[in-house]
Amino acid sequence: MRDGLRALIVSGALGAGERLPSVRELAQQLAVNPNTIQRAYRTLEQEGYICSVPGKGSFAMDRAEVDSERREALLRRFDETVRELRFLGVTAETLRRRMERGEEETS
Repeated sequence: MRDGLRALIVSGALGAGERLPSVRELAQQLAVNPNTIQRAYRTLEQEGYICSVPGKGSFAMDRAEVDSERREALLRRFDETVRELRFLGVTAETLRRRMERGEEETS
């Protein structure tokens, strides 16, 4: 659910400023609990993909703004993960191979 909305925003299928369906509308369309939709919207807002305006709804953010903010957040998380893996004894070479494999998978 959340990943699907994120993909729509990143791909440009949901344009900047475009209004998302209300929690109730989307829950009804997808036949899921409104709390599930609310949690997804809250997470997307925390990640910077959408903004919520009380009484107006939720709107997709500008992709350029989302890209830079999300990239920085993911790089911070990556750095933390690398530090923990190194602490656990994973070698830099193993990490390099994993990154190269990931690069091949996305090409």
